Amino acid sequence: MAGIGFELRKLMRRDSLLGMLRAYAYAGVIGSGPWVLSILGILAIGLMSISVVEPEGAVTQFQVTVTYIIAFSLILTGTLQLAFTRFCADSLFEKSDHVILPNFGAVTLLVTLASGLLSLLAAVFLFPGQSVLFQVVLVAAFVVMSNIWIATIFLSGMKQYRAIVLLYAMGYSLTVGASFLLRDYHLEGLLLGFVIGQVGLLGGMLVLITRSYPARRAVSFELFQRGRFYPSLVLVGLFFNLGVWADKLMFWFDDATGSPVIGALRASLIYDIPVFLAYLSLIPGMAVFLVRMETDFVEYYGNFYDAVREGGALSYIEDMRNRMVATIRVGVFQIIKIQAIAALLIMVVAPDIFAALGISPLYLSLLKVQLVAAGLQVVLLAIINVFCYLDQRLILVLLTAMFLVLNVLFTGLSLALGPQFFGYGFLAALAVCVLVGLWLVQRSMERLEFQTFMAP
Repeated sequence: MAGIGFELRKLMRRDSLLGMLRAYAYAGVIGSGPWVLSILGILAIGLMSISVVEPEGAVTQFQVTVTYIIAFSLILTGTLQLAFTRFCADSLFEKSDHVILPNFGAVTLLVTLASGLLSLLAAVFLFPGQSVLFQVVLVAAFVVMSNIWIATIFLSGMKQYRAIVLLYAMGYSLTVGASFLLRDYHLEGLLLGFVIGQVGLLGGMLVLITRSYPARRAVSFELFQRGRFYPSLVLVGLFFNLGVWADKLMFWFDDATGSPVIGALRASLIYDIPVFLAYLSLIPGMAVFLVRMETDFVEYYGNFYDAVREGGALSYIEDMRNRMVATIRVGVFQIIKIQAIAALLIMVVAPDIFAALGISPLYLSLLKVQLVAAGLQVVLLAIINVFCYLDQRLILVLLTAMFLVLNVLFTGLSLALGPQFFGYGFLAALAVCVLVGLWLVQRSMERLEFQTFMAP
């Protein structure tokens, strides 16, 4: 999708340190999206409210509730995110921009109905002892968060990167501020403040979307027509998001590592804090990932397929292929280097954070494992992105399914082996998938001309 990549390239081509820093800063915020920033927001709300909100444990209940909202909204919307992204990309390529916004309306309608029904059932049956206000706000939070993930798809296709950065800053400042002001209303107040901030973020995103895309009608279901909807991408989105959260869910609901928090929700103090801290290291890695993929790789990718369609010289086509391979190789090495720096910085401050939270320093080893895993997760995202560009959907299904299965198997094994092996299941699953993925990327790039010219 054309969009933010063009703007990042403009900044990078200024050949100045300031231009490069601005490009990586914008890419970090846009690439991280509400995923990592929501973690910061949750932690900030907890730190400001922990000594004020009653009853004791209400802040933990709020943080756990929001974590589940993020997890299951990602899993739910993951079934449509990639399929809708592909539809938008195809529509832009066909110069049919006018169909994007109506189909966005259709997707948000389906997501709203599905998320509303599921969260309503969860609120009634999983939280029977909570107030009606809590149940209503829970449903609203899940619906809004699910729609934010769908709206986020458009961010990579917009050139208004300054507005996007300001929008995120406004949304999460509003989230923290509203929760702080409403903290006297206990758990319901914190959750209501979260919803207010997310509604502000979603509203701003919708304004940007409606201003950026033309529309002839409000809702259209062309996305689901035969030949335009790819079930394989539904599986990829589902498998990947389940894979990311599988180890967390297993630790939450294992009697030895998890404990009940609110309603049917459980948490694992010894696992959750290291995971949250490790995911903060994703911001620089995601910045490198987005800049590399949306600048050099996309440029060579476009030149390659333009030459194929327009009958370019074979030597030029091979040169563009080689440049794509070199960009992937350099990008992976850059991600690894920047993630290593971010991991070292977090390790320096981690002992003080653990001491403040009353967590045994014995679990610092778990944080180190999760920091390595977070870096590998960014590399896996880069591999998945390459295969999305190459339209290798079968490989994507197999790779993400392998990630899910291995994470479940290895995490189960680590739980059985004891605390000294905690976290290694997620790390091992990612390591295997990254190695297999890199091998498949190399194999696909070596056969790219054959696959391009001989594809049915």
